[in-house]
Amino acid sequence: MLLVISPSKTQNFDCRPHGPHTMPVLLEETRHLVDQLKPMNVRQIAALMKINDRLAKLNWQRYQDFKLPFDLQNARQALLAFRGDVYNQIATNTYHEADFTFAQQHLRIISGLYGILKPLDLIQPYRLEMGTRLPTDRGNTLYDFWGPRVTEALNRDFGKTPEAVLVNLASQEYAKVLRPDTLIARILNITFKEKKKGTYEVIGIHAKRARGLMTNFVIQNRLTIPEDLQAFDHVGYRFNRRLSGAAEWVFCR
Repeated sequence: MLLVISPSKTQNFDCRPHGPHTMPVLLEETRHLVDQLKPMNVRQIAALMKINDRLAKLNWQRYQDFKLPFDLQNARQALLAFRGDVYNQIATNTYHEADFTFAQQHLRIISGLYGILKPLDLIQPYRLEMGTRLPTDRGNTLYDFWGPRVTEALNRDFGKTPEAVLVNLASQEYAKVLRPDTLIARILNITFKEKKKGTYEVIGIHAKRARGLMTNFVIQNRLTIPEDLQAFDHVGYRFNRRLSGAAEWVFCR
């Protein structure tokens, strides 16, 4: 069982690094994207990413500063560097070596710049959402650029695991890069809903936090069987069997 989550625009590279680290498996592809972004000026970055001038200047500088090889002087492990609603619920400040080892084996992060990341993969600061319409020699979007590569990387991670399951805790924007027709695992989508005026609906901010809580729940409890996810009951959520199906499990509160 592998979990996939989205990255975060909020990042902290002043965090204390964890000892072991690995390199992104699609780093050569990342370099191609950076080569595409480096020649852009601040105004072009602002238009591409639909951000204000301050953020455009910050991210223009990030791409100017991008440098290989990665090490703990110029990069940090992805699970520690990403912050925001999902990652603030993943209690890495309490993790021991065994927690990081389990996360490395069972958690993946989909990224617009890096394609797919393991938790201990080193990354440098960036902003590049998967939905960005960045023309490359492969097409007009990042979905075109990554093509089958993210799915192929996941297939290599699954190897010959019987009855493999990919637990999708990523947002729709990032999950769209996956290719279910060639993924060797069954995809299990997880949805979190809030009760509002007698009906259940997805509320973005709460869903993000719940994804982080479930990720942390899996890591700290060493879960490897999908059915064990149904025991998740943090901050009032309960598995709703009536609203769930084979491909989507719904948790409500």
